[in-house]
Amino acid sequence: MLKYLDWISVLLYLALVSIGWVCIYATGYNETSANLLDFSQHASKQLFFVCTSVILILFILAIEPRFYENSAEIFYIIAMLLLAGVLIFGKTINGAKAWYSLGPITIQPAEFAKTATALLFAKHLSYLQTNIRYFKDLLNVLLIILVPCVLIILQPDPGSTLVYGSFIFALNREGMSSSFVFIMLLFLAVFLTTLKFGVGNTITFFTFLTSLYGYWVKKRKGHFPYKNMTLLVILCILTSFSANFIFYNVFKQHHRDRFSLWLRLENEITDSETLRQTVAYNTLQAESAISSGGLSGKGFLEGTLTKGNFVPEQHTDYIFTTLGEEWGLYGTFTVTLLFAFLCLRIWYLAENQKSKFYRIYGYCVASIFFLHFFVNIGMVIGIMPTIGIPLPFFSYGGSGLWGFTMLLFIFLRLNMDKERH
Repeated sequence: MLKYLDWISVLLYLALVSIGWVCIYATGYNETSANLLDFSQHASKQLFFVCTSVILILFILAIEPRFYENSAEIFYIIAMLLLAGVLIFGKTINGAKAWYSLGPITIQPAEFAKTATALLFAKHLSYLQTNIRYFKDLLNVLLIILVPCVLIILQPDPGSTLVYGSFIFALNREGMSSSFVFIMLLFLAVFLTTLKFGVGNTITFFTFLTSLYGYWVKKRKGHFPYKNMTLLVILCILTSFSANFIFYNVFKQHHRDRFSLWLRLENEITDSETLRQTVAYNTLQAESAISSGGLSGKGFLEGTLTKGNFVPEQHTDYIFTTLGEEWGLYGTFTVTLLFAFLCLRIWYLAENQKSKFYRIYGYCVASIFFLHFFVNIGMVIGIMPTIGIPLPFFSYGGSGLWGFTMLLFIFLRLNMDKERH
């Protein structure tokens, strides 16, 4: 049966997991703790997670594909119960109550909820023959995404919540009007512009842009879309006026600090130097580590910033900095290509599925991987605000590795069924 497995995706997976483990090993290496059997070390634990992932892969491949489709609701309910339960029985780490403590390891249910949500999402769009061109059907689909988002926000873990925005790519590919995507991007642009330039300037600017768009439509179709333009302007005004309320009353202080630094909101930075030494410390150290690697890097286990533990959380969210310092531009470029090839390969396989369920699930997998990869690296190099989101197959953690492995190999198992028939 393994001859039907997409070995290109498997090789890309193995390459990323291997390089990721090497980077984790480098972050915790010192001459006195190089024993791989010492499970107090991150590298030793991660090696255990890698080995158990192989068992998980074999288990996933041994199950008939139809089981994943038929059991989508069960997976989803279990995942939502685990997300709800962690709010009561969970362990608090870094201010978020998002983990179950099981002896020496911790389990983060949010990592497995992505797979469960993707399965039910794909089934609802395919099996139920939902027409997402209608707002009512689109709303039903969005509710599947909204439930885990609300439960994860309550932890609070905004980084994991952001991942569910990746389902928009699958919705758009399956026929959702591009107008919805445009409106969502418009909300985001108005929100950020208001924080940076104020309500008045933002409303004036976007009203001007909306007018230009209206005249462009008139030139092409012969009539000015007064209703649509009026609705867009109203949405811009409402979003702009609500931006400051959300920023000051919904965002936590550390979220405000990160956005203030990212958008250079000088009026929010009362003590710029102190703030940069605390909130921006991670990003500044990450940028220093990556830039110090140059073209070819300092060499394996030769990273001075890595050895000195200058970058906090370097084995998790900031693991990319180790790659940049020790392997340089060549290493980071290679890993970027590997991630890009994996996302494109999954998307290509999804496009060639005969089953609508298989195809939509493939779109979800590719979109989730892309968003994780894009946001994490963007955060590390400073072009995006600091968001706690792991780099797939690289960041330390059993839940993350198992969750991403499950997400990928369920799709590869579905694709094997397509190849056999």
